[in-house]
Formats: sequence, C-alpha cells, structure tokens
Amino acid sequence: MATVELRFSALPEHVRTARLVAAAVARRAGVDEAVLDEVRLAVGEACSRAVGLHQIGGISAPVKVLLIEEEKQFSIEVGDEAPHAVAGDAGAGPGGPDGEADEDEMGLAVISGLVDDVEVSAGEHGGLIKMTWPTTPPPTILV
Repeated sequence: MATVELRFSALPEHVRTARLVAAAVARRAGVDEAVLDEVRLAVGEACSRAVGLHQIGGISAPVKVLLIEEEKQFSIEVGDEAPHAVAGDAGAGPGGPDGEADEDEMGLAVISGLVDDVEVSAGEHGGLIKMTWPTTPPPTILV
C-alpha cells in the first residue's frame, strides 16, 4: 500500500495543484482513464470545500489530502480542521449562516454524484471526505 500525502495552505489557487497531483497518482495507481476527469472534479470540489471552511473559520492549518493506493482500489481523503455541527446542534453547521450551509451541502451533493463510494465524517475537530475508486491491475505479459 502506497500513500502520498499533500498539505497545502487554505488558498483557492492551491486547489488546482491538488487536482493535478490526484489525477497523476490515480493514473499511476491504475484508475481507469475514463474516470480520471471524475477524480479531478471530485478532488477539486472536496478541496475547494475544505479551503472555504478554513477561510470562513479563520483556520490557518493546511488542508490535508491523502492519496492511498491499495491492491484493488485507490482512495483519496480530503481533511479539514473546521469545526462541524454534531448531530443535535441545530443551526450550527459549517460556516454558520444558512446560505453557507446550503453551499456546503451542494458541494457534498456534487461529490456524491461524481463518486460511487464516498464517506463523509465530521465533528468538532474537523471533517474528512473519503472517496474510493476501483483499480485495474496492469496486464500480465507472458513471455
């Protein structure tokens, strides 16, 4: 299992770099070429969401992206350190006001539409979006 860790300052201009790195590592891991655009878009959305949460919350910690290559799958985890509402905290969602919470929900909906296997977890110490794609093993060459 190989893991690449990427940390970047919560600035929108770094999201593009995260997208490019994710696509390159996904290609090397064996993610189907037809799916790479979805990988790029999903990572861009998840990273943009994390950047926005950090900026709204005044958090100076970097956004963390883990690219994990396993035997038959490739996963990307995008983590933020923004406090999220815990079940039962009405109106205390990420970003506070309803408009920003709606934007957050829209971002999660976009990610869910792009990736079949998505896990979202959040708590008072931050959130994590884990996205997973199947990989195809390299062809066996018989000599």
